[in-house]
This record gives sequence, C-alpha cells and structure tokens, in this order.
Amino acid sequence: MNNLLNMNDPDYLLTTIFGESNQQAFVAISPGRVNLIGGHTDYNEGFVLPAAIGQYVNVAARPRTDKTVAAYSEEYDEIREFSLEDADPDAKGSWIDYVEGVCTQLAQDHALRGAEFVVRSDLPSGAGLSSSAALELAVAAAVDRMNDLECSNRTLARHCWRAENEFVGVNCGIMDQYAVALSAENSALFLDCRDEAVEHIPFPAETVNAVVINTTVTHELVESAYNERRAQCERGVALFDRCLDREVTSLRDISIDDFEAYQERLPAPVRERCEHVVYENRRVQRAVDALREGEIETVGDLMYDSHASLRDLYEVSCEELDVAVDVARTQDDVLGARMTGAGFGGSVIGLVRAQNSGDAVNAIRREFRSRTDVDPQVAVYSLVKGVQAN
Repeated sequence: MNNLLNMNDPDYLLTTIFGESNQQAFVAISPGRVNLIGGHTDYNEGFVLPAAIGQYVNVAARPRTDKTVAAYSEEYDEIREFSLEDADPDAKGSWIDYVEGVCTQLAQDHALRGAEFVVRSDLPSGAGLSSSAALELAVAAAVDRMNDLECSNRTLARHCWRAENEFVGVNCGIMDQYAVALSAENSALFLDCRDEAVEHIPFPAETVNAVVINTTVTHELVESAYNERRAQCERGVALFDRCLDREVTSLRDISIDDFEAYQERLPAPVRERCEHVVYENRRVQRAVDALREGEIETVGDLMYDSHASLRDLYEVSCEELDVAVDVARTQDDVLGARMTGAGFGGSVIGLVRAQNSGDAVNAIRREFRSRTDVDPQVAVYSLVKGVQAN
C-alpha cells in the first residue's frame, strides 16, 4: 500500500495519542481527486470525468469497547469526541463533522463499535482536490474494516455522500465521493451522475502526466455562489419543463438542439448557466471518445474550452485560476488545462507531456509567481486507485 505517511505502525500512533489498547489497528488511505472535465454537471445529473491522484488522507483506526468515537487530527492538533448512542444532529463547522457524519450515517444501517482515529494528510484543504471526500472515505473504509461490514466501495461512497449532504450540510453531487472510492490506477472515471454508472477509461500514463497547479488562493464566495448556481440551474429546468412537451427533471434532459431552440426564453444569467451545463455534458462525452481513440490533444483542447465556459458562462473562476490556465497554455508541452473543483480559487488541472513535465512545472511556477506574486504549489501526479484499507 503506497503513501502511508509513516502509518506503517498504526498501533504506535494510536497508543501515542490515546494510550494502550489490546484492539487491532487498521489503516485506510484515501486519495484526492481532480476532475479532468465536467465542471458543475454532477448536481445537474450530467457526466463527469474525474480521476484520483497520489495525495492522500490517511487514517489509523482501532475499535473501542464502548460507543464513543475519538478522533485526533494532526493538521489541527486536537482530539474531538462524540457518542454513537447520543449523536448531536447538528454540524459543528469543524473537521470532525466529516468523521461524525460518516459514522452516524453508517450507524443507521449497522451496529458499530466505538473507535479511535488518527488523521494524517498530505492533501491540502481548500485546494479543490476533495480533501473532505477523501477524509469521509478513509473513515468509512476504516469503520467498514474494523466492524467487518464488507460494504462495497460504491456503498461506502453513497453513505459518505449522504453524510455530507444531510449532516455536514453541503448540497453536493456524487462526483467527489465516487471518484475517491471507485477510481482505478492509470484511468479516468467516466461517471453518469444520473444512473451512477461508471466506466474506467484508460489514460496514457506512459506519455502524459497530470499536473496540478494549486494557486493556494481561496476566496470566500464558494458556498454562496455554489448555492446560487444550483438555484439558477433549477430555474432553468422549470422553464424548459414548461417549454417542452416532455418532462424535464434536470438539465441532463436538455439537448443542445433544445437549448438552441428555447434559449431566448431564458433570462440572464439562467441562460448562461444552462448553456454551460448543456455544452459541458457534450464536452465530457467527446473527451471520453477522444481518450478511447488515443487523441489526447483533443482532450486538452476540450479542457481549455471547458475552462472558458466556466469562466465566462458559469462565472466560477477567478483571476488566479485564469492566470494559471493562461500560463499553462504558454507551455508547448502542456496539452490542456482547466480549473478543478467548485471554483473561486483552488487548483488547475493540466495535461503535460511526461518527457518534459519537469521543465513545464518549473516554468509554470516561475511565470505564475511573476504575474501574481503568489508562490503556487505545482506538482505532477499519476492517476491512482481509490480508497483502500488493510
């Protein structure tokens, strides 16, 4: 198992934090994710193409003999506790919400033992790389292992998605949890967010790397803008439902022909939001076809088109993300780039020719710093397998 971040002795870690125990310890590792293409289509029941990358949330875990769950975060250097028998239904606005939400969600269907967790991560929060979903899946996999639940990764992803929606209070789509749970090595995950069908699309890892440009910038607009965009999409659905002679339950039901026929009836900015989603779904399908045919340059072009649409139509980019994409575009060995995550900061994902990836990374870092006075975190990653527990 890769990247245990010194967790190859989980007993020692847990004993250091919580004291001696005769209970068996386990380790779960859960990767972050990038989204190659498919921005803001998941909660519109559309298509997405994410992949897991080799930065991880690691959880050392062991059961307790009572119903208490105690968790220690190295990042925050604190221990938080809650009871499975008397869970507080309200989120605290803290990292522990993701742990408590997952445990209480699983406890609805299974009799769980209490637990002790040590959480260690090299996956930055606020970077648009799904650190929250990675934490959720790592906890879920550890709980599954120590309680012998034998849940599939898909089932764990569903529990984690419900925990984030119902307990944490983030009305997200299923993409992040599914990508973290179900990704395969050297593959992108083609996910249909309506019927939840998945397909692993081979990625040309021998010749192309994924480069992540973490701008290290996070603006405060993310949550309010996200909820506003969802509401605007829902308004578009209602308008199309009145225009068309069939039921429309999401923007997934709208074809490009439908949009072009009725776009003039949509007010701004609802029209622009719908245009992005409708055409973005098509871009995802074209990117999948291009990967299957080995046409990686086409995938790169579609990524640039996706970013322009997210910037101009969905309006969820920001100056730093735009600069990162522009800088990436100046590099001959970068095939394509776009923002990844909800937007208004975070990271850009790019595709770079493997043989010259080091030179491209150095040039991107240098040029971004000169244009923004911000020192970005730029790194090349392979595409990895989803959550694992031992």
